[in-house]
Amino acid sequence: MLENGTILDGKYEILSKVGQGGMSVVYLALNRKAMKQWAIKEVRRDGVKDFEVVKQSLVAETDMLKKLSHPNLPDIVDIIEDEDSFFIVMDYIEGKPLSKRIEESGAQPEDYVIEWAKQLCDVLDYLHTRQPAIIYRDMKPSNVMLRPDATADNPYGTVCLIDFGTAREYKGTNIQDTTCLGTIGYAAPEQFGGQGETDARTDIYCLGATLYHLVTGHSPAEPPYEMHPIRYWDESLSPGLEAIILKCIQKNPNDRFQTCAELKYALEHLEENTREYKVKQQKRYNLFLTCVIATILFFAVGLTGTILSNTNVKSQYEYYVSKAANETGADAAADYKKAFDTKYMGADPSEMADAFRGYLNALAENDETTTITEAELNEFKSAIGVADSSREDKYIEKIGRNLDAYVMLNYDIGLKLMGYTDGSETVQNNAARTWFVKAYTDNSGKEIDSSRLSDSVAITDYNNAKVLDDMITCWTKIQNADRDQDIIGETQNFDEVYEAIQTAVDSVYNQAFDDGVKLKVYDILASFLADNSHVKMLNNTNRGLAASTWQQVVNDLNSMTNLKTGGQETLKEEILSQSAIISENLS
Repeated sequence: MLENGTILDGKYEILSKVGQGGMSVVYLALNRKAMKQWAIKEVRRDGVKDFEVVKQSLVAETDMLKKLSHPNLPDIVDIIEDEDSFFIVMDYIEGKPLSKRIEESGAQPEDYVIEWAKQLCDVLDYLHTRQPAIIYRDMKPSNVMLRPDATADNPYGTVCLIDFGTAREYKGTNIQDTTCLGTIGYAAPEQFGGQGETDARTDIYCLGATLYHLVTGHSPAEPPYEMHPIRYWDESLSPGLEAIILKCIQKNPNDRFQTCAELKYALEHLEENTREYKVKQQKRYNLFLTCVIATILFFAVGLTGTILSNTNVKSQYEYYVSKAANETGADAAADYKKAFDTKYMGADPSEMADAFRGYLNALAENDETTTITEAELNEFKSAIGVADSSREDKYIEKIGRNLDAYVMLNYDIGLKLMGYTDGSETVQNNAARTWFVKAYTDNSGKEIDSSRLSDSVAITDYNNAKVLDDMITCWTKIQNADRDQDIIGETQNFDEVYEAIQTAVDSVYNQAFDDGVKLKVYDILASFLADNSHVKMLNNTNRGLAASTWQQVVNDLNSMTNLKTGGQETLKEEILSQSAIISENLS
């Protein structure tokens, strides 16, 4: 063990020992150059059997953590090895483990436990959505640190997940990957005896056992290793939380919550998990059915189309979405609107996003096109609850929890706006660009890490959104330059602009893009090439590429024989009418 005052690697001064496990010691250290405190975990060769095996595991752990960045996870900053020990330098998480809180004051207040649980759901969901997914596998109170950052506005404080010694990347093939890994009492059945591969649902079991310990004060890691319903210990506890914990700790993974996002939603809607709530809803449903049957018998007419119209809001939502999915145009739009009017916010984010996209498509089909106007976009935003900017967070909450769905929906809105051919082209292109930017950036404006996307369509949409955004941005630059003749050729890189347009043309030409979008991209290309001052500024390579690309575009335009609107047909003819001057400019 290192003595206080020891200087490690010439810069880390050991201040004190702050913890000790079965094979490691954790110290508080000071980087004397940066004057910053760190935690240093030491594993000694002489204290560990099969040190090289353990060392490989530690290296894997640190390599894994280095790739992660989340406010509820520590950062790894350094790895040091000498002939006696292996050291890992990481964030010093000030505070105390939740196990210490239980030891000091017993069962924790329910509202605190729920708030901590939601934070842990966030960090586990972050781990589970990495590519490949990371399964933590050792959730328990002693591995959750509570920072001393509670305030009057946030009395609960922030928790941080520590000790990734048993975490692993999910492989999807190794059936007996975790035999005897985890902590008895908290570990899921599949972690022992080769009963199946651990996955995200394993962490959900461990989290459920942790919540049980926190809210009851009774450890599942102590004999008789059982978890009763929490109200067995304290009848004042919420039936909703009891139902949630019982679902988390089901032996069969299929009977648990399937994702941490689903579990977090349940924690945010405790009432819906209570027996009383479900009984009340069932009574309402039964009363409704009685009324419907009486009405049918009285009038002797079929009213099956409205049987579910007065059930609980979830049933209404699902009924109208299902009905709309089998309709088109105005009929579908009307039923999607009825679904959103129920104010049901409980659908899985991906299901909600699919309904939003269905409504978007229905609006676009209202006038026998595949595009939307600004007015239709405003109607769409109003229906899904984001017309008022103060409700933007709710939109992000509903869709942003499923990043793939979020990317696809925003990209689809951009395409439908871009494909609209009546009105100001500049205004429409800029409106479309707003949504393309949303498709590859998060709510803070930071570019989304594409490795977080799992759906191949979402990945394609993400990349296309960047291409189309770049094209519109570059074209706007050159239009601004054209308006000020003094700066043409001085500040504007024409090759850069052309290459952005060329990339977009290649993208829409080689993929199954709507004709309306193709026409808008081809129109921008034609506008560029029809201006000889633009073409003259191109290098020889791009000028030659432009000639072959233009012929390819002309052939594609001539093959468009079933355009959906007169506006599209007019735009097609306007583009082709510039062919002669473009050919002359490129000769």
